[in-house]
Amino acid sequence: MRKFRWLLRRLQHGVGNFVRENQIDFFPIRRGFSGYNRQSLFSDASAGFNVALLAFPQGMAYAVIAELPIQYGIVSGAIAAVVAPLFAGSRHTILGPTNATAFMLFASMAAFSAEDRLFYLPLLVLFIGILLTIGALFRVAELVQYVSRSVVVGYISAAAILIIANQLRHMMGVELPETTSSGPKTFFTILQGTLLEVKHLQWQPVVLSVSTFALWGILTLKFKKLPVFAIVLVIMTATYDLLHHYSSWSVATFDPFSISDLKPRLPSISDKGFFTDVSRLIGLAFSIAFLAALENSVMSKTLASRAGDRPDVNQDMLSVGMANLAASMTGGMPASGSLTRSALNFASGAVSRLSSIISGLLCTAGLLLLGEHMNLVPKCVLAALVVCIAASVINRHHIRISLYATPSEAAVLITTFIAALLMPLNVAIFLGVGISIMLYLRAASRPYLAEYEFSEQGELREAGEKRGRPMPAISIVHVEGDLFFGAAELFRTQIQKTSLDPALKVIILRLKNARHLDATSVVALEEMVQFLRSHERHVIISGATKEVYRVLKNAGSVEVINKKNIFLNNPKNPNLSTRHALKRAQELLGTTEADIRIFYDPSKDRK
Repeated sequence: MRKFRWLLRRLQHGVGNFVRENQIDFFPIRRGFSGYNRQSLFSDASAGFNVALLAFPQGMAYAVIAELPIQYGIVSGAIAAVVAPLFAGSRHTILGPTNATAFMLFASMAAFSAEDRLFYLPLLVLFIGILLTIGALFRVAELVQYVSRSVVVGYISAAAILIIANQLRHMMGVELPETTSSGPKTFFTILQGTLLEVKHLQWQPVVLSVSTFALWGILTLKFKKLPVFAIVLVIMTATYDLLHHYSSWSVATFDPFSISDLKPRLPSISDKGFFTDVSRLIGLAFSIAFLAALENSVMSKTLASRAGDRPDVNQDMLSVGMANLAASMTGGMPASGSLTRSALNFASGAVSRLSSIISGLLCTAGLLLLGEHMNLVPKCVLAALVVCIAASVINRHHIRISLYATPSEAAVLITTFIAALLMPLNVAIFLGVGISIMLYLRAASRPYLAEYEFSEQGELREAGEKRGRPMPAISIVHVEGDLFFGAAELFRTQIQKTSLDPALKVIILRLKNARHLDATSVVALEEMVQFLRSHERHVIISGATKEVYRVLKNAGSVEVINKKNIFLNNPKNPNLSTRHALKRAQELLGTTEADIRIFYDPSKDRK
């Protein structure tokens, strides 16, 4: 019993230390109102109102993208906007459904029946929230910076094209047969199913869609500061209602909903059991959680740099996790950081996180007041607006940068883009991330090795191709770069090429600028030392940093190399360790014929 209590105290102490070290604040909003005044409140209220005018119709649009009843998108936008600011590090980011997460949800749950999709959605959003919350506690968001921006650009561009293709059927007024509406959703399967139904095209939805495009284009060009999305939706809805009343126009509209349809409820487990549900949903949950963390991290960093704030990506990841936990219990879809709504919030002059809460409360009021009138909104009009939003997120400038910056970035962009069109989005994004990491490791696993020599003035310089070694039996090899597992084989191969010279007896490795030794590189170094020793040759290490020496010592490699053959770096005189290594080399060769001169500034050494 005493031992159990001791273990419990140790566990409690460890958890406490972990939380303190991670510096996650579970209620950061309390620190955001220093110097807050009436003018600040007015600015937040104005920004919140502007965001709500965009968030409400966008919530409907993103629910349409995910093939869900429109109230799911509105609920997600309202709840996430209220809950997220309580935990967020950013004061401008607005959370809710987004283009990318909505379409990933649609594409990944295409094989589910409509009934199963609604049944499993709360559990899926709960898993997403749990994954993001745990990720924030373990500071996983910091790893997102290693994902190339080209992956995001390629994925967003492909997702936008997929969204446009998927909305064509609503603008044409056709329905896909059951055989084409199930199974994996890719660009070509969607396009094929839509083209097969062209013969059933209806002219009324086409006219309304074209009119929506025209009105959107005019208002966007002439009145950029107005809430164009909401204005176009209201005008085109009113236009259709007049045509329907006086000319008997009839197009598909949305199902209305009432307050009774919005009752909060906990996620349910199916009859197949909890673990079956977990195995069915966890892969999709992980994909959407990763995408949400990526989207939110990019947005919070961008806004923080524009506002002069310090970004805290792990705190922001916690806010996304908590927002999804709340959405899972209130009938919402997955929430992430919205590019358009966050940018609008910043541009509208928001001062604090209160602007997001105000926008969420306004969306909630609209949800309760307008739900019963959703049958007035034509599907083709909202589909046309979705196409306008999707087209606007294709950033040609970012695409150009990724294509022409480096060949590696271009390869990542093209691969992610094509994969997103050909395969499920959750597979495509991880394929893009995997290729991005592989190309990074390929570049990082190429340490720079060059043979060095001492000049007549005693300064180290890179050996010239036309000059012979001053001491033919000794080679000084300067190593610079990362020596982790990816570089180990290349490092060993290059050293072996250097040792092909039959006159060479001692290799001095200058490791002053070598970093990140790991088990693989240490094994390669040991094997190289033993190989050369078996051929009566020697390896001496000079300029080793304390970090490198600690790795060698912990691995037991100091004894293999011989402690006498290791010389640590002297920061005051970096070349001094190489001079000592040369003295040791002459000792191993049994000669002192070479005159070793080295540049030395006594003012840098107190001794």
